[in-house]
Amino acid sequence: MMIMRIGHAVVLALSLLVAPLAVAGQPTGKVPRVGWLVTGSPTTHGISLEAFREGLRSLGYLEGRNIHIEYRWAEGNVDRLPELAAELVRLNVDVILAGGGTGVLAAKNATRTIPIVMAGVGEPVESGFVTSLARPGGNITGFGTLSSTDMPAKQLEILREIVPRMQRAAALWNPTNPGTRLSWEAVHKAASALRITLISYEARNIGELESTLVTISKARPDGLIVLNDPFVFSFRKNIVEFAAQARLPAVYGFSEFVTTGGLISYGTNISETYRRAATYVDRILKGANPGDLPVELPTKFDMALNLKTSKALRLTIPPSLLLRADQVIK
Repeated sequence: MMIMRIGHAVVLALSLLVAPLAVAGQPTGKVPRVGWLVTGSPTTHGISLEAFREGLRSLGYLEGRNIHIEYRWAEGNVDRLPELAAELVRLNVDVILAGGGTGVLAAKNATRTIPIVMAGVGEPVESGFVTSLARPGGNITGFGTLSSTDMPAKQLEILREIVPRMQRAAALWNPTNPGTRLSWEAVHKAASALRITLISYEARNIGELESTLVTISKARPDGLIVLNDPFVFSFRKNIVEFAAQARLPAVYGFSEFVTTGGLISYGTNISETYRRAATYVDRILKGANPGDLPVELPTKFDMALNLKTSKALRLTIPPSLLLRADQVIK
């Protein structure tokens, strides 16, 4: 019995010595809160969220321990974004991570003081979000995806390589996104240079999207270009399934469309954009002024190609595209 008492005493003494050290290792003071504002849902934007979390973890942040994230998902309904942004402002979060042009626009209209880190925005200067890329000014900075004016033209050229006889094409886009509106203007001009009749098909919500897809099917164009936007990204499964049923060759801006079954994509790695956004959240939480952090643009663009889809559409993929593809799904 004496040995047991001594053993318990030793354990108790050790626990008293270790306990203060454990407490000292815990984060002290205020736990920063990050507002997460995106158009999609955990299902449609789960990859982006995990990339953002990975970025935070690499910087030493552990969600629920030394950082807290307030999630606001619009669930594909763009009209919900202003109220969700207002909720984050009322919570007085330390910084808002806003996805895409529609998310940034809602956050921008909701606050001029809380720092905003944008992820996945094309043409942030032309869209009125920042004064310049080098010196954003104001409370917004972050990471772009691709040029809203140059990239859609290249995507249309790629589609033309797959469908050489393409004369009429459809462009699906969300006009509520400032950057996407610029994309439409640019791709329309590019289509004229390629002597392709490009018809605009707009979709602001799921109801419009469903009816628009029916209209496109009846028009029977030779090809489809889907312009980058968080709303259409949220419903990529619907769009890809439509293209398959309509036997319509389509080009997209993100590889997630291709892994879902789409034909081909060319553009930025959106997951990497969200992962990098964590670095600016970190710098702002450590005291950096968002207006002094330059907006970063991608330097690498990826092409993804789905050979299974091309076979289903009875399309012959040019060898040059196969050689250029970064990802080929067989």
